[in-house]
Amino acid sequence: MKRTFYLLFIYMLAASPLIATAQLLGAKKGYSRADTLRGMWGPLRSCYDINTYHLDVKIDIDKKFISGSNEFSFTALSDFSTLQFDLFRNMTIEKVVYLGQEIHFHRELDAVYLSFPNEIKKGSKASFRVFYSGNPSIARRPPWDGGFIFSKDRSGNPWVSVACQGFGASSWWPTKDHQSDEVDSMTVSISIPNGLDEVSNGRFVSKKKLDDNYTQYNWRISNPINNYSVSFYIGKYAHWTDTYQGEKGPLTLDFWALREDSTEARPHWDADVKPMLKSFESWFGPYPFYTDGYKLVQAPHLGMEHQSAVAYGNKFKKGYLGSDLSGSGWGMKFDFITVHESGHEWFGNNITSKDIADMWVHEGFTCYSEALFTESLYGKDAASAYVQGIRMNISNDIPIIGPYNVNKEGSGDMYYKGANLIHTIRQLMANDDQFRAILRGLNKDFYHQTVTTQQIESYIAKKSGLKLDKVFDQYLRDTRIPLLEYKIKDGKLTYRWTNVIEGFDMPLLANLKGNKTFSLIHPETTWKTTALTAGIDSKSFMVNPNFYIKTKVQQ
Repeated sequence: MKRTFYLLFIYMLAASPLIATAQLLGAKKGYSRADTLRGMWGPLRSCYDINTYHLDVKIDIDKKFISGSNEFSFTALSDFSTLQFDLFRNMTIEKVVYLGQEIHFHRELDAVYLSFPNEIKKGSKASFRVFYSGNPSIARRPPWDGGFIFSKDRSGNPWVSVACQGFGASSWWPTKDHQSDEVDSMTVSISIPNGLDEVSNGRFVSKKKLDDNYTQYNWRISNPINNYSVSFYIGKYAHWTDTYQGEKGPLTLDFWALREDSTEARPHWDADVKPMLKSFESWFGPYPFYTDGYKLVQAPHLGMEHQSAVAYGNKFKKGYLGSDLSGSGWGMKFDFITVHESGHEWFGNNITSKDIADMWVHEGFTCYSEALFTESLYGKDAASAYVQGIRMNISNDIPIIGPYNVNKEGSGDMYYKGANLIHTIRQLMANDDQFRAILRGLNKDFYHQTVTTQQIESYIAKKSGLKLDKVFDQYLRDTRIPLLEYKIKDGKLTYRWTNVIEGFDMPLLANLKGNKTFSLIHPETTWKTTALTAGIDSKSFMVNPNFYIKTKVQQ
């Protein structure tokens, strides 16, 4: 989700709909060595491909302390004797074991360099196990910043989870903490005090009573997963199941709500989950993780797109905590967190950006999924009203695409402006069947892959047959909104683009003939003129409001 929310504090005080990126919390003007170590895809990371992890962690809730291990199994992509993995510096590494022997490592900030006693040859497979412990970072204002959440339900029972997108999965477990390399599959073993329930990603395998009044829960993830999606939920849960008949057959649905909230949760979740899955499979293609199933889990924070175990904390309200982020009224027709966070199963989890600078690929498409869900239920006009309404949340502060190789996102506009970019391209295509085919094609052709924005941009341009390079540059890499200046005189429209990048040449639908019919015009940065139907003047002239632009009449 990472719509983590500096301005949400203001929103909650003043009922403002604005949401901003969490990077505004303690935003940096420069970048440190730690930023580079975390964000750079260097040779000590690219030399190996992660195949599987086995994360085995015991959580002492009273002491807010964790201990355990993670086993890395990998394939060498080149010859090497040293590799990098990551673990926050406040966590202790007791030892690293390779072939039954402890081996040398040294640490630099949050990076760990592991030295092997022999050279690892390209193509070979190997494994090592990291034993570690410590008090993990605690989120101060979850989900506004990342870390563990030690909370209690209304009955006073422990309620514990973690959310770490952007902050770092390596804040609580040793991992190759870069989105470029997703582990192919994973086992998660979480040991917790007896009497509580634990939920993680993937399929439940088993639970085992331990000797120290703890119970170990074991889960198996069969699909590639990004690091920040790996999570757990601890509490007193009620659990029920259902089945959705989807495009690839029966999809298991698992619901986990606090026992004290389960009566309220059932009808509330039922109202959205199956309609949402039907809509998204229609627009995006089959749910990407049939083998792991779909879970919705009540969490002690607002929400997060934890793969196959979506975190939910919207208090069983319609809209976003009971408010409509679009101001259109349509945002109150569904539970925002259920729909938005589930949309990330396609964009964010199935398709993942290699660098978080390109996170618009996650958030722009998923924000637009809210409009597509609205369209599926209430029609195209409702969807257009929704996507136009969310423009009020756009700040145009910095570009959507952030700086590369320093673990830095771009503007929080990646949500609303990203969605409006997609909506604008849809208008240029003027072919909804083709548009749907592109969305489905993205999820098929980049299935379970990590990508760059350039791959996504090129794919859309190629499949649509449109020249979109300047459109993407304008909306993703610049903060200005195109301004159409125009004047009407003697039955003629004279018009041009201003406030745009060099060479910006996006066509536009404008009302040239009256009766609210739109015709294509091709503005440039120099003045152009075209004829108008009699009776159209500067007051009645309009452009298609589905284009995210501004207009200004010249007198």
